[in-house]
Amino acid sequence: MVIQRKTQRPVQSELTEPTRTGVAAWIAKATLKPEQYLVPSRVASAPHVSTRQYARSVHQWVAAAGLDTSTYGTHSVHRTKATLIYKRTKNLRAVQLLLGHTKLESTVRYLGIEVDDALEISEQTEI
Repeated sequence: MVIQRKTQRPVQSELTEPTRTGVAAWIAKATLKPEQYLVPSRVASAPHVSTRQYARSVHQWVAAAGLDTSTYGTHSVHRTKATLIYKRTKNLRAVQLLLGHTKLESTVRYLGIEVDDALEISEQTEI
């Protein structure tokens, strides 16, 4: 489970089938127990990798892929996914839930869409 730092609320995320297969293989290889973290820390005083260490890893992966490390990072990947979901579905509420935002206005600002557009789309979406 991933807990959003600002709100301390759980953030839901889906895993594709290849990702689920890879995670299952890692759990088996590392012989992890359910109470253990998926990515444990190498530091004895910390049970899991820090957000900074995760960001360093993403930076290294981006560089290894030959991409511009100043353009791609943990936040840009997160924001890109939310933006693509919004562009494909125009469903602000779904994006709000996926991001763990409590206010729709926060989601609108995060996506960088105009309030008028957001309200028009919201009015067209029946819940």
